Amino acid sequence: MATGNGEFTFSGSTKGRNGLPKIHTEKKKQLEIDGHEKEICHDDSTPPVKAQTIDELHSLQKKKSAPTTPLTGAQGQFAAALSEEERQKQQLQSISASLASLTRETGPKVVKGDPARKAETPRVAAVSHQEHYFASTLNISDSGLKFTHILYNLSPAELYEQAIKYEKGSFITSSGALATLSGAKTGRSPRDKRVVKDETTADDLWWGKGSPNIEMDEHTFMVNRERAVDYLCSLEKVFVNDQFLNWDPEHRIKVRIVSARAYHSLFMHNMCIRPTPEELENFGTPDFTIYNAGQFPCNRYTHYMTSSTSIDLNLARREMVILGTQYAGEMKKGLFSVMHYLMPKRQILSFHSGCNVGKDGDVALFFGLSGTGKTTLSTDHNRYLIGDDEHCWSENGVSNIEGGCYAKCIDLSREKEPDIWNAIKFGTVLENIVFEEHIREVDYSDKSVTENTSAAYPIEYIPNAKIPCVGPHPKNVILLACDAFGVLPPVSKLDLAQTMYHFISGYTALVAGTEDGIKEPTATFSACFGAAFIMLHPTKYAAMLAEKMQKHGATGWLVNTGWSGGSYGLGSRIKLAYTRKIIDAIHSGELLKANYTKTEVFGLEIPTEIEGVPSEILDPINTWSDKKAYKDTLLKLGGLFKKNFEGFLNYKIGADNKLTEEILAAGPNF
Repeated sequence: MATGNGEFTFSGSTKGRNGLPKIHTEKKKQLEIDGHEKEICHDDSTPPVKAQTIDELHSLQKKKSAPTTPLTGAQGQFAAALSEEERQKQQLQSISASLASLTRETGPKVVKGDPARKAETPRVAAVSHQEHYFASTLNISDSGLKFTHILYNLSPAELYEQAIKYEKGSFITSSGALATLSGAKTGRSPRDKRVVKDETTADDLWWGKGSPNIEMDEHTFMVNRERAVDYLCSLEKVFVNDQFLNWDPEHRIKVRIVSARAYHSLFMHNMCIRPTPEELENFGTPDFTIYNAGQFPCNRYTHYMTSSTSIDLNLARREMVILGTQYAGEMKKGLFSVMHYLMPKRQILSFHSGCNVGKDGDVALFFGLSGTGKTTLSTDHNRYLIGDDEHCWSENGVSNIEGGCYAKCIDLSREKEPDIWNAIKFGTVLENIVFEEHIREVDYSDKSVTENTSAAYPIEYIPNAKIPCVGPHPKNVILLACDAFGVLPPVSKLDLAQTMYHFISGYTALVAGTEDGIKEPTATFSACFGAAFIMLHPTKYAAMLAEKMQKHGATGWLVNTGWSGGSYGLGSRIKLAYTRKIIDAIHSGELLKANYTKTEVFGLEIPTEIEGVPSEILDPINTWSDKKAYKDTLLKLGGLFKKNFEGFLNYKIGADNKLTEEILAAGPNF
């Protein structure tokens, strides 16, 4: 029976094989250009694709990127005609120079594009990417005879493809995030991080007891650099990211990250500031370069090496080398250390804190160690988020160093952290999490790989993020402590000397469990609330903080988010609702108008009342039934502060200036 258009019919009267009806086609006539009719058969009525081969069809699937922006400046219209070719050449020359062996004094032959693409679509690849390359002509070696393919500033979608195709342990989760594994190392390796000690850094940096800076010499750094560069150049392809640090355009730093994994490239794509196409074309030579050869170990026979892992900083060369660890956080925190060195040289304070701004432009800084509520309190839907971790304070105001957020994921839930939960979507990197094998739903409570599970995502994924991530000078500097001893007041107003003292101390108290089930508080001190990353002596950062606070009229506050009415096990945690009321009163300026009394030992000024907060909890002694136990515990904590501060007593700022008596007097007095 014929169909309406006469093309196909099923005939019940004519049986085919196995008794099934045969398919008949009705002939259709089409008038050709020469006037002759030809009988043809159509399977549909849509025009055929404009491709003769499957490779040509695949090439049509990907649209070319938008034209690059023209060069600006005095070169004018004549430069525009050559700009694309010249830019490609200069860009590849710069990358080859970054990968140069310093013994051979030459860089590898580099070519832009995925090596796999050439086999798939040779004609298209040859036209679009593969003709742009740069090759050295001197001191040819075996490694110089091959091309190293450069995957340059790939998009998240392209990096997903690379990770899933080539990196075992990479999967797309049900939310769209990319699940990855960091290998044997699931956290930072602080004892394997070293800094080159030379004529400059010997005087500038903080060395010795308490310092995070472990020295190495220039020669050892060059041995490790050569090892990393040789490894990267031996690969068929490497990932190169050119990005920025610091949202303040006047003080931003150009960074180049060379890595062997798509996971690392996507992580840094999220964590650093992403350049616009125009900024990328005029990027030029980077200010700092990371060589991440983390899949390859260092040589344990090399001087200073104590394991197969080494993270090395050379501040004179503006370079960082990573060997023997694939944990991506080493890159983020390594660059933070670099900023802690570079920014103070420009009279800019770099610091580890959260930062938000109210609708009236009032900026607040939140300093605090893990567990103090820094992330929770700095994330306020009534205020805009400037950043959650790393910032600078310059003559222009505050600015976020990073372009993304790095959040812990253990026991994450939509109810507790809705902003982080919703940010885990396409483009986000999930490190070392566990997921259900079929539907790919993440179990954030599962610690099978590690407890240190994390998510890295662009800051734009936070709904109330302020873009660009800059703000005016801070109005309030809030130091957070989770005091499990239960003797610090819920809030105290600090003078400048007290702010410096407690900033240098960087105190919180953790609750540690013992084998027999008894739990007791353990004091933890981390200078400047980020001792693992600072490069200079803590007093230098504290002095800069006080100077800027005094100049711009900022107020210091110490906020205890820990225990009240007794130490851990006897008292109870201060309610988050009360802490939020305290923070709201700080933001609004109401707390400045309150009446204050002074506490014993620490000499802290505490308000007598705050709206929405029970007045009896504002002075800790009122909440303890055993007053003697309170005083004993208070003296114990004061002693711990004094003991911790002994490491800073004899430090000299400059030639002969010791730590001032004013700061010492701001500490516990008994």
